[in-house]
This record gives sequence, structure tokens and C-alpha cells, in this order.
Amino acid sequence: MNATKNHIGDNSTSRRKKTKATSLTIEGIRTMDASDKRQFGSSERPTEIRSNLPTSNAFLRTCFMPKLKENEITITQGKRKSAKTERDFYKSLSQLAKHYDITPMPTQHFNYPYNISLALRDIETQLKTKTENWQSVRLIEKGSKTCFAIEERCNTGATLFYVPVVPLYQLLRNKVHRKAACLLLSVCTYLYRNVDIPYYRQEDSYLYWNYEMLTDWIEQDEEIEDNHICKKELQRAEIIGDMMGQKISNAKNLLFFEQRLKRFIPKNRFDKECLQLAEKTFKLYCDYPNESIFRNAHYNNANKPSEMEGDDNYNEETVIAMDKYISFFAESDGLIYDNLTSMVNNEFNEYAETQQPMIFKTFDGSDILDKNLDFENQLFKVLNELCRLLN
Repeated sequence: MNATKNHIGDNSTSRRKKTKATSLTIEGIRTMDASDKRQFGSSERPTEIRSNLPTSNAFLRTCFMPKLKENEITITQGKRKSAKTERDFYKSLSQLAKHYDITPMPTQHFNYPYNISLALRDIETQLKTKTENWQSVRLIEKGSKTCFAIEERCNTGATLFYVPVVPLYQLLRNKVHRKAACLLLSVCTYLYRNVDIPYYRQEDSYLYWNYEMLTDWIEQDEEIEDNHICKKELQRAEIIGDMMGQKISNAKNLLFFEQRLKRFIPKNRFDKECLQLAEKTFKLYCDYPNESIFRNAHYNNANKPSEMEGDDNYNEETVIAMDKYISFFAESDGLIYDNLTSMVNNEFNEYAETQQPMIFKTFDGSDILDKNLDFENQLFKVLNELCRLLN
């Protein structure tokens, strides 16, 4: 399936309620001053009334302080508390600026709490351009300290990252493309064995259940149009899926990965693209040999267990889990494919959010763990390109 064409659901934005039309207040019609002798008014223009100070553009030249939102920081009354909050804030800001290599604008000369609000706006603007995965910045109270908390998230969009195995099976049987297919096979082995991408013929995978549902539906209703075609497609998905499952799970494909790269000589554009993808994947394999795609996935996107405490729906899945939209599957063609994507999208439409790799950093003076989403950023590019090549 082309990862760039298959989108998860069609979430619609709720309409805003229309505000009531403002009624005009009419205080009556006032008559103009006029002399008794002139019925049609004077030909002279009335004298303009204006202030004796040139302040016509003063409003445009005025710089207003931003309003500090309540959720940005809880402002406690008392000068002592405010002074401590400011000290904590600028200590945390200094640590954050060093970590992200940014230069905050000077705001200490502004009064509290506007200095904090200005600094927040500035940091937010800089992080948007500095950090690819920046999601949000906020102030929190950790113990007796006020500090910055940054959330970074790998935005996967509304995309199904479903890697088809039937086209790979066909490439392996084609003499012209067999060597390029072996490169892609090594790529798939890395994704399956090391990155933990689910395989649709595994009984604990999400797509296995969907294929089983389609099989039961086809077998129970013999009057379905093109029933025989659907049965043949399901049979092919099962047989080829089991065969390719054995090949993809074979660790020898990783042992031969580098050797296949060195010996491969591209003969056409498709070969060149396969080689480029395999080189990117091999580098990823060398840099992150044992990293899973789920390493920074959090249940219901809750970064910390404390966020779920007291939540009655803790055991209820409220977001689309990553193992549902990332997987190997049969092929992106045919009636079964159409029904499968329809089933998946219908289910995903019931969710308002998607589980994505995310990390949370707190700048409270302690050492910041060297956590990032570089692996995930590169991996999703590999998945996207692999889906394109196999289609």
C-alpha cells in the first residue's frame, strides 16, 4: 500500500456556534444646528474638530504586553513566592536554552508575570524552527520548583504504514529484479526482527484478526458478488504470507546485508532506488541495531503513569495504537484490499487521536537524559519509501 495515499479516517472539525447578531442601539435622531434664515444650509464647509496633539497613529505604535494564560503557570499571590518563581523560571530557561542551543530574548527588565509570558512566547517560536519534533512547551510545578516541560512527538500524520509482501514475493521470482529484491528482503528482515514491525500472519497481530474477519464473512455469505475472487485473494494472502514470513524472519538476511550492498550494481532507476533505500536502512541498522519502533510509544499517549492516575478509563484504549497502523500485510490491490482498508478506516474513525512516538523533558536542574526521536524520524522515512517501491 502506498503510505502516502492511505489515510487514517476522516476526522471532521466541529463547527463553531454562531454568535448572536449584535443589535444596534438607537438613541434617537439629533437635528443639525442651522440658522433660521438659511433653509438649505451654508456652502462653507464646517470647521474640522481635532485634538491639538498629533496622536492619530498612537494606537498602531503601541506595543501591548501579552496576556499570561492561567494554564501557563499558576500565579500565587505574594512577593516572596513571585520572586522564587522568577528565579526558578530563569534557571530552568538557562538549562533549556543550553540543551536546544538557542538564545532567549532578554525579558528580566519586564515586570512579573509579563517577563515570564514574553519568554514563553519567544521560546515557543524558536523551538518551532529549531526542533523537528517539538510539540508543546509549558511550565509545571515539580515539588517546590517551577520549571519548563517540553514534549517532543514524531508526527506520523494520518498514514497507514502497511508494507506489502506479495509484490516482494513476485520480485524475488523475477530474474531481472531478483538481486534488488534481495536487498529489500534484508530491509524487511531488519524491520521485522529488530524494529518489531508486526506481521499479518501472526495470530497476535491486528491485521491477522481483520483478515480472519474477512474470511468468515466471505465463507458465510456465498451470494456476495465476486465471492470466488475474494476467496482466491484470501488464499493467496495466506499462502504467500506464510512463505514470505519464513523468508523475512530468517536472520541470514541480516548477515548478508552488507555483502549484498557491496556486490549490487544497479542497472535501472528501480535498482538505484532500491540501493539507496537499502543503504539508508543498513546505516540505521548499524546505528540502532536493537531499537524497537515502540520504544517511545506510551499507552494512550500518556508520557507518565501519573497522568493516568485517577482516570476511570485507564484500561480503555482511547487512541489508535501504533501496531494497528504499522504492519506487514499482503498487497495493496484487489477486492480484499478494498474491504480491508474500509474496515480499518471505519474503526479508526472512532478515535480522535493516534499513538505516536513521544518523549518528555523536564528542565528542573537535574541532568537531561540524551533522549531524542532521530531513530523514529529516519525509520518512518524508510517505511514510507519501502511502501512506495513495493507498489
